[in-house]
Amino acid sequence: MGPLHGVRIVEIASAAPAPFACMVLGDLGADVLRVDRVHGRSGEQPSTDPLKRGRSSVAVDLKSSEGAAMVHKLAERADVLVEGFRPGVAERLGIGPEDCHAVNAALVYGRMTGWGQSGPMAPRAGHDINYISLAGALDPIGRHGEAPVPPLNLVGDFGGGGLLLALGILAALYERGQSGVGQVVDAAMVDGAGLLTASLHGMRAAGLWSDERGTNILDSGAPFYDTYQTADGRYVSVGALEHRFYAQLLDGLGIEPTSMPPQYDRASWPDLRAKLAEAFRSKTRDEWEEIFRDTDACVTPVLAPDEATAHPHAVARNAFVDVDGVVQPAPAPRFSRTPGTPRRAQEATTHPLQSWGFSSNEIADLHSHGAVTQS
Repeated sequence: MGPLHGVRIVEIASAAPAPFACMVLGDLGADVLRVDRVHGRSGEQPSTDPLKRGRSSVAVDLKSSEGAAMVHKLAERADVLVEGFRPGVAERLGIGPEDCHAVNAALVYGRMTGWGQSGPMAPRAGHDINYISLAGALDPIGRHGEAPVPPLNLVGDFGGGGLLLALGILAALYERGQSGVGQVVDAAMVDGAGLLTASLHGMRAAGLWSDERGTNILDSGAPFYDTYQTADGRYVSVGALEHRFYAQLLDGLGIEPTSMPPQYDRASWPDLRAKLAEAFRSKTRDEWEEIFRDTDACVTPVLAPDEATAHPHAVARNAFVDVDGVVQPAPAPRFSRTPGTPRRAQEATTHPLQSWGFSSNEIADLHSHGAVTQS
């Protein structure tokens, strides 16, 4: 059933971060109804995309008065509405917060943007890489003397975007339980990406972080927190920060500690890195995994996404599931009494609006007036 069983969410179709938030909420038991566009980009992601799992959907012409009225009908029955337009677009369509709160004052209205609802850059276009660069999250990622490296679109779209929106929605729902009144959640990827750098700012203030990329403990500057190529051309990751873990790293590599420079002697890091690299090149990735399997050396194989799904630890925890023939991450986090589940899309035996309390006659009328053009 999931801890969010009984929560109804209207998702106005968009790309990446908002669908990710709705996927997470749907996994946790919420009933998510996606409002697709009649024309244009309603099918941005393929139907097999995990970001679309667990939804039923209807197509609505949001540019028509009938379409706006349809969204109002859904908002009246919903706990949450999520949209990912640029600032002002929802208002122009007649489905902004004021419009929806007029029919349901208890509605939590979630807004997902890159730059936020205010500020000089709010109306501008952008993508993950732009938001994290302005937030100060991109500059520290990369090797010394090289350009910053985009960390896929994990930091802006999903970590600083979708998860932040989901958290904000849950917080607003909790507060609504006290006040009985909904509110607007303004989730901006630039804010979320900045929030993810909180610890970095703390280290800078303490004098423990240099703004020179690739010279710090966590940015590939430290040779005991990095990746190394193995004999078969693959890689292992090393995170032996603590002295006791570092000792187990050297032991597994067959290196005599007295032959190595002190772990935290920065001047010796180039020599230390060279010796670690030479040692790791002597065996394959899987051989190193076996050697370090039952240790605290913090050495793990660097797995490709398809390899990760079959790793024994992932298999033991059922960390990946098959949904409609697509292997994908299972819901997280886990709950002891009300576990989430990656539900499949609603079967086509009933109209999606029936579960939202619309009668057959109402649905037929909505279709005849063009408020709903397809299901």
